[in-house]
Amino acid sequence: MASSLASKPFVEALRADGVTGLGFRPSDLRGLSVQVAIRRRSCPPRRLEVQAIGNVFGNYFKVATYGESHGGGVGCIISGCPPRIPLSEADMQVELDRRRPGQSRITTPRKETDTCQIFSGISEGMTTGTPIHVFVPNTDQRGHDYSEMSIAYRPSHADATYDYKYGLRSVQGGGRSSARETIGRVAAGAVAKRILKMKAGTEILAYVSQVHKVVLPEGLVDNDTVTFEQIESNIVRCPDPEYAQKMIDAIDAIRVKGDSVGGVVTCIARNVPRGLGCPVFDKLEADLAKAVLSLPATKGFEFGSGFAGTFMTGSEHNDEFYTDKNGNIRTRTNRSGGIQGGISNGETIYMRIAFKPTSTIGKKQNTVTRDRQETELIARGRHDPCVVPRAVPMVEAMVALVLLDQLMAHLAQCEMFPVNPVLQQPVSPLVNGPLLSSKLAL
Repeated sequence: MASSLASKPFVEALRADGVTGLGFRPSDLRGLSVQVAIRRRSCPPRRLEVQAIGNVFGNYFKVATYGESHGGGVGCIISGCPPRIPLSEADMQVELDRRRPGQSRITTPRKETDTCQIFSGISEGMTTGTPIHVFVPNTDQRGHDYSEMSIAYRPSHADATYDYKYGLRSVQGGGRSSARETIGRVAAGAVAKRILKMKAGTEILAYVSQVHKVVLPEGLVDNDTVTFEQIESNIVRCPDPEYAQKMIDAIDAIRVKGDSVGGVVTCIARNVPRGLGCPVFDKLEADLAKAVLSLPATKGFEFGSGFAGTFMTGSEHNDEFYTDKNGNIRTRTNRSGGIQGGISNGETIYMRIAFKPTSTIGKKQNTVTRDRQETELIARGRHDPCVVPRAVPMVEAMVALVLLDQLMAHLAQCEMFPVNPVLQQPVSPLVNGPLLSSKLAL
């Protein structure tokens, strides 16, 4: 088909441009009629493709996890890691050992050493600034344990929803829905924790504060002084010995019945720089909520005073400001949980994450098959009677990934030029220069 362009609008457009680029003036084009031929080509119809997404976390410090529970292995690729950070496989292994299965009678009896291998991004014990590839092989798979579950859905498990979404699923071990996917997160979190410690002195600790009906009383553990050693002193990872034993007893009682229970993990972050987080959509607590709720079996998130704050008045809940002996602006209470307006205020950040009971249990349950026939299922396999003890390092890892990502964003935007010394407190490195101590604790 042909279309005619009127000469006057065409010339006016050229006159506005100033030149024609053809070696003559716009006035020479008066009365010119332009014919434009448009040929329609037949194009093949576009194919609708479903692409797997949701496997990458972070904006500046990015982590992509891969692998499945009963495949060849699992791991991650870390992008955006700063160069010249002392790092070895042993540094990651410390955190992976806290997450691995088979570490006590109250965890799954699956025997995996979860030994990590770093394939790239490290040279002579230092990060190079290029992607870090971490791989952990699977060595104790038992695919036959999932024969019944290949045709029947486990109640409250991701079996059914994976079929609803993809039209197929990895039956053995639950595929990507398995907590084994979190190995990549914990490995990356070990790197993030190290960088936060080196750059800002930030310390991230999580502990179990509830198992089923055993609840650690509020205030019994001092979040300003609790230590890693206290948390790791028992198999349930509760820093109070008396309540730790009560929690262990509760898990043992349900374990021998082939059932499961849930619980709560409390996480704190101390010495977090002020100014992390962005207004509106990228508020720090919003990022933290997304991060920890992306972990398997999570069902609830509370930050600061949480739902208990709804029972208070404004005068009771507000954290009043004061100036400490060093001239720093502080808050007398911390019901805000260290964040106000989505931005960290320098106080201790704390949150609580609820984990449901493990859905794969040894008791008979009613369900349906993939062809929609009602049936009964007794699930086999090796599963945690309570996930919360092993969830502790997972929560720490996700919180570290968020804080480091926000720290890198803050440095890029707000400290590129000199800060306002009256109002801003810059993030000062604890260690300067390229020669960093390889013995710096995680």
